Amino acid sequence: MTLRILVVGAGISGLAAARGLRVAGFRPDVVEELPASMLPGAGIHLPGNATRALRQLGLDAPLRPLGDLIFRQLFLDSTGEPLFELDAAALWAGVGESRALSRADLQQVLLTGVGGEVRYDTAVRDLEISDGVAKVEFSDGRMQEYDLVVGADGRRSTIRTKSELGGPAVPTGQIVYRSVVNGGPRISDWTSLLGRRSSFTVMPMGSRRLYCYADETVDEGQPNPADPEKRLRELFGDFGGPVPAILDAIEKVQVARTDEVMLERWSTGPVLLVGDAAHATAPTLAQGAAMAFEDAVVLGEVLRATPDDIPAALAAFEARRKPRCEHVRAQTHERDNARDVAPALRDPMLRRRGREMFGDQFRELVGPM
Repeated sequence: MTLRILVVGAGISGLAAARGLRVAGFRPDVVEELPASMLPGAGIHLPGNATRALRQLGLDAPLRPLGDLIFRQLFLDSTGEPLFELDAAALWAGVGESRALSRADLQQVLLTGVGGEVRYDTAVRDLEISDGVAKVEFSDGRMQEYDLVVGADGRRSTIRTKSELGGPAVPTGQIVYRSVVNGGPRISDWTSLLGRRSSFTVMPMGSRRLYCYADETVDEGQPNPADPEKRLRELFGDFGGPVPAILDAIEKVQVARTDEVMLERWSTGPVLLVGDAAHATAPTLAQGAAMAFEDAVVLGEVLRATPDDIPAALAAFEARRKPRCEHVRAQTHERDNARDVAPALRDPMLRRRGREMFGDQFRELVGPM
């Protein structure tokens, strides 16, 4: 059976979903409302289960030359003194390597796997479900029918709204700051310094570049800072370790609010949500891309198994993916709650039990998806 499939979104989730469908023998259409020139900035950390899924999608070879491998994760207090460390290589042994790289480089890897044209500057204006078919109107006025529409259009998903699967994403109370630093201090490990309701994380991402990710927990209603770079220096100006040298080298800072998506169901009729459109969380565990890649693998598998029964395939997808994504959400909340404990209580606890506590958050993800 030849299925007419539309993937909405050409970010990480959408390109991965298109690749998963291609591997399974389908030829989806892919549309993206942004122009092709809008490449993502900043960097990304891919844990072992993310690179395992990319291997299953046949994209491990082009990924290998990019970025830097992450062998250890170091957790420090705000002065730069050790709290504990995780052996990332041992944790993900037999699963996949951990790697940090540019988001733009990852985007190019995913684009090589689509196997067809991505229609940029093309939004979904309307979506109607009738007799098991999705009728889609695009922003250029074209109308087309599909047997399956995959909403991979992120936290602010248009497809989620138009299919009435859920409303807006819910704020988590965190503001995040991202920057790529050239010419900063030499750092070979993923390193995170924990402050008071804040953290500063840095990792090597290849070509002498560092990816910096910092966050703070804020009260409800507090606006984003007008000057993100100034706020970053205020928050972390008294931190120790590598932070002072990194702050000296920072030139540009991106700021954003984090939010999460919690839905009772991810599909209705011939419409399915994947990635952040279905199950976004705060990026604390670096599992957003990993869950999107795993979604792509499983989507291809369930459709290949029952291509003539879309509802059964989508039900099978949710049954396999929901428990795992809910586990990631629960562990993200646990990590964030531990981070926000007062340092006088948190730091001694993490020195005693941090390796066990934080390591256990990934144990279930080492297993098959």
